Amino acid sequence: MAAASLPAGRRSRIMADINITPLTDIFLVLLIIFMVGSSIVVEQAQGGGTGVRVDLPKGAAKELQPQARDFPVAVLKDGTVVAEGKAVDLGALKERFQKLAADAPEAQVIIQADQGVAHGRVVEVMETAKAAGVQRLAIATEAP
Repeated sequence: MAAASLPAGRRSRIMADINITPLTDIFLVLLIIFMVGSSIVVEQAQGGGTGVRVDLPKGAAKELQPQARDFPVAVLKDGTVVAEGKAVDLGALKERFQKLAADAPEAQVIIQADQGVAHGRVVEVMETAKAAGVQRLAIATEAP
């Protein structure tokens, strides 16, 4: 009945083609999302748990296996202290160290100091950890 209402010579054809342009767009967006996500994960892994990249000094010390309860702290070249991916002052760092010492007394603080940072700044971080009750300290180095 519907075909009778169409003018003569104009019949509708069913289109059987599949348009893959939207599908291709979705795949390209997903590819970009995975590429950006994987680069962020790689950058965080290079920071040794601190979330920042530090130019560590060379050293031939024995390599320790990192434990899940270890707490990395980075000291950047300009003296900024970074813990858990955020810049913190020594007061906030002391509070975090006290919480760490109370929750996991066997936890180790790993100080990742940049090669160009002043020695006194690293000592301040170490003294803050000791004053908060942390018993185990380590300084990260890079293999020569």
